[in-house]
Amino acid sequence: MRRLLVLTAVLTTALGVVTPAAADSVITVPGLREPVQLIDDRWGVPHLFARNTADLFLAQGFNVAKDRLFQIDLARRRGLGLLSEVLGPSYVDQDTAARLFLYRGDMTAEWNSYGPDARLAATQFTAGINAYVDWLAQHPTEMPAEFRKLGYTPSHWSPEDIVRIRSNGLIGNAASEVARSQVACAGGAQADRLRVPLEPAHEETVPAGFDPCSLPADVLRTYQLATQPVAFTGTSVQALTAETPDFTEGSNNWAISPSRTATGRPILANDPHRAYGEPSLRYLVQLSAPGLDAIGAGEPSQPGISLGHTDSIAFGLTVFPTDQEDLYVYQLDPNDPTRYRYGDGWERMTQVTERIPVAGGQTRTVTEQYTRHGPVIKVDAVHHTAYAIRTVWSQPGTAPYLQSLKLLRTKNFTQFTEAMRGWGTPSENQAYADTRGNIGWAPGGLTPKRIGYDGLFPVPGDGRYEWSGFFTGDDLPRSLNPASGLVVTANQMNLPPGYQDKGLGYEWGDAVRYQRITDVLSANAKSTVADSTLLQTDQTSLYAQRIVALLHDLAVPEMIKQWDGVVGVDSAPAALYEVWRKRYLGPALLRAAVPAAASLIVRPNNSALVDALEHPDTWLGGAANRDQLLTSSLAEAYAATSALLGADPSKWKWGDLQFTLFQHPLAPLLSAEDRARFNVGPIRHGGDETTVNASGFQATNFQQTGGPTVRMVFDVGNWDASRAVNSPGQSGDPDSPHYRDLAPLWAAGTTFPLLYSRAAVELNAQDRFLLVPGR
Repeated sequence: MRRLLVLTAVLTTALGVVTPAAADSVITVPGLREPVQLIDDRWGVPHLFARNTADLFLAQGFNVAKDRLFQIDLARRRGLGLLSEVLGPSYVDQDTAARLFLYRGDMTAEWNSYGPDARLAATQFTAGINAYVDWLAQHPTEMPAEFRKLGYTPSHWSPEDIVRIRSNGLIGNAASEVARSQVACAGGAQADRLRVPLEPAHEETVPAGFDPCSLPADVLRTYQLATQPVAFTGTSVQALTAETPDFTEGSNNWAISPSRTATGRPILANDPHRAYGEPSLRYLVQLSAPGLDAIGAGEPSQPGISLGHTDSIAFGLTVFPTDQEDLYVYQLDPNDPTRYRYGDGWERMTQVTERIPVAGGQTRTVTEQYTRHGPVIKVDAVHHTAYAIRTVWSQPGTAPYLQSLKLLRTKNFTQFTEAMRGWGTPSENQAYADTRGNIGWAPGGLTPKRIGYDGLFPVPGDGRYEWSGFFTGDDLPRSLNPASGLVVTANQMNLPPGYQDKGLGYEWGDAVRYQRITDVLSANAKSTVADSTLLQTDQTSLYAQRIVALLHDLAVPEMIKQWDGVVGVDSAPAALYEVWRKRYLGPALLRAAVPAAASLIVRPNNSALVDALEHPDTWLGGAANRDQLLTSSLAEAYAATSALLGADPSKWKWGDLQFTLFQHPLAPLLSAEDRARFNVGPIRHGGDETTVNASGFQATNFQQTGGPTVRMVFDVGNWDASRAVNSPGQSGDPDSPHYRDLAPLWAAGTTFPLLYSRAAVELNAQDRFLLVPGR
């Protein structure tokens, strides 16, 4: 709010149209038809109350620009391929890559895919952003610090910017196809089962005409440039190089039926797991107008919310990992590399020439190439081959999360599942609950139907491996009021019989978080909101318990043999276990089980690791070999932990190794003083990627790379009793009190009330504004 106070104090005096009882400050926002009330509560959550939805979405855009302008401006530039225009020539490659994946189809079909609100919402939302950008142009001293440091000003948006950008969504398995090919080349396809097990049970087959050993090492460089964040490195700005992450994004959600709660009302919980940064990737907001009254978290650069509740229903998402993309390999005509083999002849690539403006240099002209399947990401002129990505992003209605706009108008499960029929990307499990006492599950995601192949390896692009339409919501399972009284998803393979042979995908998340959540909820006959908030911070690892059980008869330190598997922040055995698991046990297993491919697998999948240890005959040649591997690798880990934390194991603490740093993207360019101002942390942290309180971390330095920043638990029907937290804060302004104020709550595993009723919001108002029409 700091930047607006200068303006609003003048306007309040000059206009004289409101009293302090109605609004602390008045702000003129061009484009509004009627006044909109904006109330920021004391936790930094904005509550917008409008008289019509057009004004509501315009006010949403204005407000998010006020709080998160640099974040959304950078996201827009990254997605549209406009980084070089302000950051210089080192970003031309990333801009070129991003433009390959822009939506280029029919815009009428595109807008219609999101329902009747979409075009209006996008138009008004971007008009609101532009109104704030215009105000900054008149008040340059109030420009956010990031723009001043980088020496450029924010741009205006068009509504099409909202929908044309696709490359910010979680989409499929192209990277896994390449990794599987590399592992298969070195050690055979079966070796890849240690990298990622296949579910449902499936025997992978290398497609005819594809050689797994033929892929260039940099085949995905362009794809990775198109989909990665913007990096500012060292003393200059340059594109980030791809690295294999230690954390795979996921989420938890669950719904509890009234028969299993203390109040007789449903409870719905959701904590999406994403990469950590400053500010948070999601933003909490309430949107209220006649016919629409919703609160929850959304993508800052989009209208609406993607997880939250209305007056009638609550919903929360997790990734439902269907396979939405393929890597295609083409034989090129040696005499004309713009032609590729298709069927019995040659087909010419489509070429698109674009001009990329470059700060401090000449405009670059680039030529992008497309096959019938999608954008060409690599041409190997020496071997006369090309590679393209086929993805559902090219289809109408696949702007990530924007289909959530449809959900905000639904009142019951029938309407909700109808709205989910056309869900595009990313593919999601939606947990559902309503004020009538119903709970449900409705996954969605546009997924290709493949002919004669499974999508696990790259395939020749000569016509033998095609898509025959798409699976939509009509082809996916649904569940309403299950007999167990519970809906739980955590990215696990949850296709029921009858759906497992459709070929929707074979690479799912570990079931360990799902199992822990289900165990805890099933044991509680009368759950409360407090129980669910506690479960979201649970740090018990079922995998750790299973691995520790194998140590019972071995000569290893008692501290780990007696450990309960709780990966607590102050736990000594947790510190030893995590050093052991990631740095020593996993790599030792790979060297013993698949020596030829061990260097190609960063570390074994956690479920594969546990299964290999519990069934040593399969991979390790028997229990004796398994036990020797356990004891020797644990001895190495003990010595390493002593070097890290000291010789006295009673003083070891997992949180003295693992830490969370909410790092601003500009941090590498900043002075030490400014880094302390822009970054939040480090914060000691517990858990790991196998706990409900998911905590993926780098094995090299134990920095947490991802997990839940937003947590919400809804008391369905008694909405003001719902709880939430966003971390490190709601604002993107380092001088705002809401930039880092929620980090202590998040670190402690606590929440604040997510207030919904107007009366409750008024009682907890911190800043009040009246947005009024004007020029």
